[in-house]
Amino acid sequence: MNKKIGFVSSEKPEAKKSLQILKKLYKSVAPEKAEVIVALGGDGTILKSLHKFLKKKIPIYGMNKGYVGFLLNQYSEKNLEKRLSEAIPYKLHPLKIKSFDSSGKIKEGLAFNDVSMIRNSPSIAKIKIQINNKTRINEFLGDGCLISTAAGSSAYNLSLRGPVIPVGAQVLALTPISPYRPRRWRGALLNNDAKITLLSVDNKRRPVRAEADFLEFKNIVKLEIKMDKSKYMNLLFDPGHDMEERIINEQFNN
Repeated sequence: MNKKIGFVSSEKPEAKKSLQILKKLYKSVAPEKAEVIVALGGDGTILKSLHKFLKKKIPIYGMNKGYVGFLLNQYSEKNLEKRLSEAIPYKLHPLKIKSFDSSGKIKEGLAFNDVSMIRNSPSIAKIKIQINNKTRINEFLGDGCLISTAAGSSAYNLSLRGPVIPVGAQVLALTPISPYRPRRWRGALLNNDAKITLLSVDNKRRPVRAEADFLEFKNIVKLEIKMDKSKYMNLLFDPGHDMEERIINEQFNN
């Protein structure tokens, strides 16, 4: 039996046009009542869908109608139901973020791709890095630090020359952003059970902010990051073009 399909799209005209075509070709239900979501757009559309349908754990199958499509399949109007039935699931766990601002206020959020603590002024950021409550770098100086999952490792992390993480590696990448000191530190791979704490040193002179998927936290003094394995979403890929194959290809493309 075919699963109930729900369609969503980005606001781009080409994505909205494809949405109307697919709704005429295939029987669908409201996304909230679906058993599988077909998302039309770019990677941003996929990330929004992952967050929106997290509580219901509805699998997401993306088709590329945007500028970037690492998390999506090739767009086609043919044999959609067959493609969905043969799609390979990839389980994504989000990073749980807890931010502490200078007034003591705590905010929490989730990110499927990455989390960064970055400078929020012309002054260089000064950050203390702790792993599992043990200080590893007392004073990192640079633009900031990025923590990424396997799904996010081929995005901003890759542009920083961070490592692309293979599927199943069970690690997180901690990558410096424009490092100044320590000069030779190029980041670290950490077990995805690790608790990562970034503390802003001299926050009044060197303010920092945090960004995580679509979230932003300002005037923070501390950021705690740990993968939340109690939550997950399944992202669906066509056979032969699954997440593992894409991550391998990304490391050999010029």
